[in-house]
Amino acid sequence: MADLEALLGDFAAECGDLESLVAPLAPAEWARHTPAEGWTIAHQIGHLAWTDEVATLAAADAARFTTLVTEAGPKALTFVDEAAAEAATAPPAELLERWRRGRTGLLDALRAVPAGTKLPWFGPPMSAASMITARIMETWAHGQDVADALGASRTPTARLRNIAHIGVRTRNFAYQVRGETPPAAEFRVQLDAPDGSVWTWGPDDAAQRITGKALDFCLLVTQRRHRADLALETHGADAEHWLSIAQAFAGPTGTGRKAGQFS
Repeated sequence: MADLEALLGDFAAECGDLESLVAPLAPAEWARHTPAEGWTIAHQIGHLAWTDEVATLAAADAARFTTLVTEAGPKALTFVDEAAAEAATAPPAELLERWRRGRTGLLDALRAVPAGTKLPWFGPPMSAASMITARIMETWAHGQDVADALGASRTPTARLRNIAHIGVRTRNFAYQVRGETPPAAEFRVQLDAPDGSVWTWGPDDAAQRITGKALDFCLLVTQRRHRADLALETHGADAEHWLSIAQAFAGPTGTGRKAGQFS
């Protein structure tokens, strides 16, 4: 994977691409519904703004972040949605500026994290590089919801490798969150990158294999497209089952998208 500074650059670029979609919108258009049930474009940006702020807190003041999670208690399962709903009530111009400030603050905070430091999070602690990779994934995924709401087409970039990497790394989590036991053997994942190169994970001689376009794999592991609508090929029953449950994001299992929803 890329070094921290390269990842920070990818995050800034991903945010910039999404901003190019939302910044020109008239205020009324921020209330347009997205494929995520109950979420408007304003909810999507509000969620990203809040999560960037909380990630900044985790990087800059671990004790305060831990207190936030502890005080939330059982509400920690719902306050992400509640934060998005609250943020969505702000005027779009204010929300856009909040998102800009939050992501800039996150970049500064992660640059200041000493090498080797593990940052607290809602799941297992993670390095600064893992934190920003997760933020790239979330920004891209929620950006897809915005693009779908607007009927916009996005050009795939090399930044997809960050998302695919998380998708591969979270394989076992997808099983565990469903109460299933992950397979012991590694899988081979071989993806066609946007520039024509090939990205690979896992042993070349693995019995369980997944191949296809990197874009399709990223849409699947972020649950932005249904498995039936993607040109991903598998070899082995375990690989096929994984693709039916894969999720690159933390938290409960998602509802995903319906087959043919975007055809």
